[in-house]
Amino acid sequence: MCLAVPGKIISIHGEDLLTRTGRVDFDGVIKEVSLAATPEATAGHYVLVHAGLAISIVDETEARQTLEYLQQIDELNNELGGS
Repeated sequence: MCLAVPGKIISIHGEDLLTRTGRVDFDGVIKEVSLAATPEATAGHYVLVHAGLAISIVDETEARQTLEYLQQIDELNNELGGS
């Protein structure tokens, strides 16, 4: 199973579309990701990231809802004694 996680682009580095990267905020965790597959992405956009690559742009409502679901899964896992 593959999982893509939404995050908000806070800055973009580079101008070459194939090597351009962005600093992406995943609910407080900042990671550098490739923006090669989302050339239209700009700072402020929410993107789905899989394996360090932004694979699509999503709207803010969808991104926040997905983050909320992931938080609920984590809380449930903790309640059940998972790691």
